[in-house]
Amino acid sequence: MSVNLTPNAIPAIVAGYLNSKPLVQVLDIKLIPNSKQQERYRILLSDAVSSQHAMLATQLNDRVRTGRVKKGSVVQLIEYICSPIQNRKIVVVLNMETIISDCEIIGNPKSFVESDLPTQEVLTNNNMQNSSMSHNYNLPAKNESYNVQNFQPTVQPPYQPSSFYKSHGAIMKNEAPARVIPINALNPYQGRWAIKARVTAKGDLRRYNNARGDGKVFSFDLLDSDGGEIRVTCFNTVVDQFYDAIEVGRVYLISKGSLKPAQKNFNHLKNEWEILLDLTSTVELCPDEDGSIPRQQFSFRPISDIENADNNSILDVIGVVTSVNASAPILRKNGMETLRRTLNLEDCSGKSVELTLWGEFCNREGQKLQEMVDAGFFPILAVKAGKVNDFTGKSIGTISATQLFINPDFSEAHSLRDWFDRVGKDSASLSISKDIIPGGPRNDIRKTVSRIKDEGLGRSDKPDWITVRATISFIKMDTICYTACPLMIGDRQCNKKVTRSGNTRWQCDRCNQAFEECDYRYLLQAQILDHTGISWITAFQESGEEILGYSAKELYLLKYEQQDDEKFGGIIKSRLFNQFVLRLKIKEELYGDEQRVKITVMKADKVNYSSESRYTLDLISKFCRH
Repeated sequence: MSVNLTPNAIPAIVAGYLNSKPLVQVLDIKLIPNSKQQERYRILLSDAVSSQHAMLATQLNDRVRTGRVKKGSVVQLIEYICSPIQNRKIVVVLNMETIISDCEIIGNPKSFVESDLPTQEVLTNNNMQNSSMSHNYNLPAKNESYNVQNFQPTVQPPYQPSSFYKSHGAIMKNEAPARVIPINALNPYQGRWAIKARVTAKGDLRRYNNARGDGKVFSFDLLDSDGGEIRVTCFNTVVDQFYDAIEVGRVYLISKGSLKPAQKNFNHLKNEWEILLDLTSTVELCPDEDGSIPRQQFSFRPISDIENADNNSILDVIGVVTSVNASAPILRKNGMETLRRTLNLEDCSGKSVELTLWGEFCNREGQKLQEMVDAGFFPILAVKAGKVNDFTGKSIGTISATQLFINPDFSEAHSLRDWFDRVGKDSASLSISKDIIPGGPRNDIRKTVSRIKDEGLGRSDKPDWITVRATISFIKMDTICYTACPLMIGDRQCNKKVTRSGNTRWQCDRCNQAFEECDYRYLLQAQILDHTGISWITAFQESGEEILGYSAKELYLLKYEQQDDEKFGGIIKSRLFNQFVLRLKIKEELYGDEQRVKITVMKADKVNYSSESRYTLDLISKFCRH
């Protein structure tokens, strides 16, 4: 009673002559120690006569963890490669099937030595005989018996070049077309390879300067038909070779690149490797005939989950755009000007988040979104690769790799549209941006105005966060807004008050720079009241716009440049005695030698009487139950 492994499988694999899918046995499995990347396993394979070490591709790690592959298992190698690395051959198993999970060691295999390689003719003849052989697996395993008869391994047909190469004529052996493999099978132990994938994102061309001099770089992301993703990076002269040729949405055949560990600080894709192209690399456009490669791959996170996401993490999110602010120019610390626009996203988790658009996103998708919202239509927006920011709550910002999809045609978008039209548009949502800080309360604590003073809110070490429903009863007209420094210090805007320097320039004392254009920011002081009392509040940029309905720049120019006091006063008076749901931050601060409680508006929403009625009915219901 015997198990027939594929004769001469080990020397044939090492020599590269094997065309079939051989049956071999696993003699040993070891986890490679001190691996800096994802865990890897080394396995010892046997054909009953010879044994050879091999690396297991990371996508097969689960086979070992679950016990489907272990010492003694008889397996059929479906995909494998053998590459020369530092004067020795490395076998990498990309795919395999377990035939017998638990079996006694077959034969008396010895470690294979390359100098003992048989001739190609012997290996080929043995493999041809083996291909026509019927294998009877009658050997009892350690704890069970098998009666698997007439099992015959599948024979892998010889490699046939694709039609892409047919016009190239005769080629040298070392110039033969590389075998197309899945992205998830890429590893640094391979020799020649090729991948066929779609470009899902293309980064901007960036220039840099370091100790080695000036340079330029760009990257693009790939997605293949198996769902594998990887980033490709080009530097300097390689940029000139490929930048114009790469288009988002097109499919390419890429080969002759090198693999390096992914830089996770800049690369959000779920792959431990990146591809680095050089001047010998090839990038060929392929026809997208069967459409087997998807256009994009998303991994959406509910907005409620973003509250606990790490700062600077990259994620996908989808939501309904409920408001869009005007685009504004921002001057970065390096003197370059860019655009910024903010909007709010809401989903069925009951939470909303602020999304900041930078640069061209403001003019392209941002302008289109604003026009749709102004027309009374609230579009669905899918964000691919947004960056999380945790400054005063959680928000999301665009980066060069970000992609925005307005009203996309897939199931998540259709479900969200249905929810919003039926329920969401009449439901109140809680923002996780600005009005929530790490360690602060996550729920919407409703209080009346009088309780701010009665409960001594804001006098502890940490600020208090509450929500009130109140009316704007008075607005100070002499200190509504100010001119601010637009320079970016890191990820934050300077915002210090600037003064005129000559007739056309503005001067910032903190940054010690002068510039042509400044920013305009709200510093709105107002009184609010409800049925229990009255209090002063301060509103800054976004909340000031929400209360007054105009940008700070529009009102500043109206008051100080055009000096149209009548129109300016009319706008202010029109906002009085309007009701808002105000989310407040209350904290005691030192003014000179006096401690004062400062109440800052972090969010101002117009009262939605439908949702407010439900809130009141819920309170009445709770009171009645008690």
